[in-house]
Amino acid sequence: MSVCIDLRGVRCTLAGRTVLDIERLVVGEGERIALVGHNGAGKSTLLRVLSGFTRPTAGQVSVLGARLDTPLPPARLRALRCEAGQVLQGLHLVPRLSALENVLIGSLGRVTGWRSWVRRYPAHECERAHAALAQVGMQGKASMRTDGLSGGERQKVAIARLLVQAPRLILADEPTAALDPAAAQEICRVLGTATAGATLVSVVHNTALLPLLAERVIGLQQGRIVFDLPQAQLDDVQLAALYGGPSIPVRQRVDEHFKRRQHRWLHTDASAGRSPCR
Repeated sequence: MSVCIDLRGVRCTLAGRTVLDIERLVVGEGERIALVGHNGAGKSTLLRVLSGFTRPTAGQVSVLGARLDTPLPPARLRALRCEAGQVLQGLHLVPRLSALENVLIGSLGRVTGWRSWVRRYPAHECERAHAALAQVGMQGKASMRTDGLSGGERQKVAIARLLVQAPRLILADEPTAALDPAAAQEICRVLGTATAGATLVSVVHNTALLPLLAERVIGLQQGRIVFDLPQAQLDDVQLAALYGGPSIPVRQRVDEHFKRRQHRWLHTDASAGRSPCR
C-alpha cells in the first residue's frame, strides 16, 4: 500500500503549550481513519497540519509526497490543495449562490483565468457538477440557493463539491456536527460511498458513527496518540479510558455531547443570479 500521510516527531506548540506531539503516524492511500478524543485533544490541529494551514514547530510532515514542515512553492502548494479536499464544520458554502454553483467551486483547481473570475464554467464541468449532485440525491435542487437548504442538504452539497474536486485525500472536521442523529447517519453513508477509493481522515465526536466512517480509529489525548486500533477492535473500555467518567455509558455520553454541538446556520438574502454554465 502506498503511503498517503507520514508524520515523524511532529510537535506543535502554542503560547508555550504543546498542543500536538506525535512521534510517528503513517496512513496508507485509501485508508479510512477516525480521530476521537475530548475537545482540545489536538484533533483539529492535526487536520490543519495535514492540510498545510499549520506548520509544526518540529518534526517532518509528508502528505501525498509533499513535505509540509517546510515552505512549499506556491504552484506546488496549489497542486497539493487540489489533491486534498476538506469538509469543515462550517461547510464554507456561499449562501447566496445556488447548489450547482457551490459544487462547481470544486473545479477551480482546473478552471483558471477569466472563467474563474466571472464564474463561467465549461460545459463538461457543469455536466460533472450535475452528476455529482445526482450522486448525493440533490439533482432536483441544483438551482436552489444554499441558504434555503436544510443542514443535511447543505452537507450533501459540500460532498458533491468534493466529488467534482476529486481529491486523493479528504480531511473532514466533524462532518455531521450540525445534524440530528438520523441525518448524520445518512450523511456518513453518502460520504463513504461518494469518496470510495480516496483516503479519508475524519474528526468524530459521535462514536456511534465510527462503523460508517472508519476502518481504523486513533484516540488523541493532550495532543498525543493513546491508541491506534482497527475500528472493529475498539470497545467502551478503551473509549472510557479516553473520555473518562464511567457513570454514563460512553457512547451515550458522547452522543449527548454531539447533540449539544448542533447549531443554526446563518442565512443571507442576496440573489443567486444567473446560470454559471457557458
